[in-house]
Amino acid sequence: MITLLVADDQTMVREALAALLGLETDLEVIEQCARGDEVLPAVRGRQPDVALLDVDMPGLDGLEVAVALRTEFPQIKVIIVTTYGRPGWVRRAMDAGIGGFMVKDAPVEHLADGIRRVMAGLQVIDPELVVESTVRGRSPLTERETDVLRAAADGGSVEELASALFLSTGTVRNRLSAAIGKTDARNRADAARIARDNGWL
Repeated sequence: MITLLVADDQTMVREALAALLGLETDLEVIEQCARGDEVLPAVRGRQPDVALLDVDMPGLDGLEVAVALRTEFPQIKVIIVTTYGRPGWVRRAMDAGIGGFMVKDAPVEHLADGIRRVMAGLQVIDPELVVESTVRGRSPLTERETDVLRAAADGGSVEELASALFLSTGTVRNRLSAAIGKTDARNRADAARIARDNGWL
C-alpha cells in the first residue's frame, strides 16, 4: 500500500482528489492539509510515502514545501499537482528534486499511474512542460530581486518595502529597477505580473 498526503488549499479539490485516489486498491490517503505550513508537521506525524502538493497555498507554497521535505525527509517522494504548468514552476520543481509535476486536469488514472512510477524511482513530468521550461530558461531575477518583487506585488511604498525587508530605500529601488528591466516590464506591478505568470515568484 502506498500512503499519501494531499495538500491543497481548495477544500473541494483536495477532498475530491483524496476520494478518487482512495478508490485505487494500492493507494491510501492518510493525511490532508489546507496550507503549506501544515505539511511538515503532518509528515512528521504520519510519514507518508508520497506528498502531493499544490503550488499556490497559504503559509508556504508547494515548491518551498518540496525543498523543506527534501532536506528533512529525503525518502518521501514529492509530486506537484497544480492547475497551471508555469515554466518557472517546473524548473524550480526540477531543481528541488521532485518526483513529478502534473496538472490537475489530467485523468485521476494518470495521476495514480504517476504516483506508482515515482515510487518506482522514476521522474514523471509532462514532456511539453519540460520543453517549455527549457525554452524559456531560468528566471532572469536574482534571489534578492525576487524577494523585493514578491514583496512589491502586494503594493506599498518603497519606504514600506524597505522597512518590511530591513533594507535601505536605495537598495529596494535598485532591485525593483533591475527586476523591471530584466522582465521588460513597464513598472513594478507589470514586472510582478510577468514574473508570476512565468512562475518565477
